[in-house]
Amino acid sequence: MFLSPMLLTKRETPFSDSRYLFEPKIDGHRLILSIQDGSVRLYTRHRTEVTKQYPELHDAPIADTTDVVLDGEVAYVDPETGAIDFETMMERFHLRKAEKIQRAMNLKPVHFFAFDILRYCGEDLRGKPLTNRKEILNGVLGSNEHFSAVLSVPGDGESLFQVVVDRDLEGIVAKRMDSVYVGKRDERWIKVINYTYADVVISGYRKGDFGWLAQFNGRPAGIIELAVPAIHKQAFYGVARGIKVAEDKNFVYLDPRIKARVRFRNWTRNGMLRTPEFVDFVV
Repeated sequence: MFLSPMLLTKRETPFSDSRYLFEPKIDGHRLILSIQDGSVRLYTRHRTEVTKQYPELHDAPIADTTDVVLDGEVAYVDPETGAIDFETMMERFHLRKAEKIQRAMNLKPVHFFAFDILRYCGEDLRGKPLTNRKEILNGVLGSNEHFSAVLSVPGDGESLFQVVVDRDLEGIVAKRMDSVYVGKRDERWIKVINYTYADVVISGYRKGDFGWLAQFNGRPAGIIELAVPAIHKQAFYGVARGIKVAEDKNFVYLDPRIKARVRFRNWTRNGMLRTPEFVDFVV
């Protein structure tokens, strides 16, 4: 059974508020775990079924498996460092062949971090306040090497965010304690991202869909597509016309004079910016 997930709104700065529970934001992908009469089905937030991708999640430590739906995040945790590795998680997600999935399960097992329970024993729990659902979740879900409940901290989001920064985690999520569960984006659930910042050089731009080519320390670092205001685009193209050096079918290349500050989730293994967002030009 798939139930549409409740989605987050965004806030730029951490905050504290006695009306909220605060949780670390797990850097994996959203997963709806459904068990009907002992049969497990796993779905992404977009209703893509991924049951076959994660066989280690087929035996959830739940007190009663007749009718359960959990919401959470699936992630890969490096056993040596304890760090959450998003790229390894995505490698697991994209596997399709059974033998490769089995090998990956043994070598790089995933973990399901449950943060909500939507159904249990035939009862729809989405109309209950978050605090009640958390109490039920913690009462029926056990923990083992593949399953655990997400830690929640009442009231003090700023202290939790500082822990997230110190440990280089993705961010925090703030949830109103009295929030019911709705299958859409809702202002009662808020994310605050722990961004990394860097100054890059714009070495060109894409001819079709919008995108600026970014360089860092003289090497390609990705494409800036997000959060560029119209006035900054206009200023960029006004300057770019005078510093064009070459072009091909897809890109126009520039003398790398224009500098920009970007924020992004993290550096990838091959030195690329993950999901870069434009902040401002560097003068």
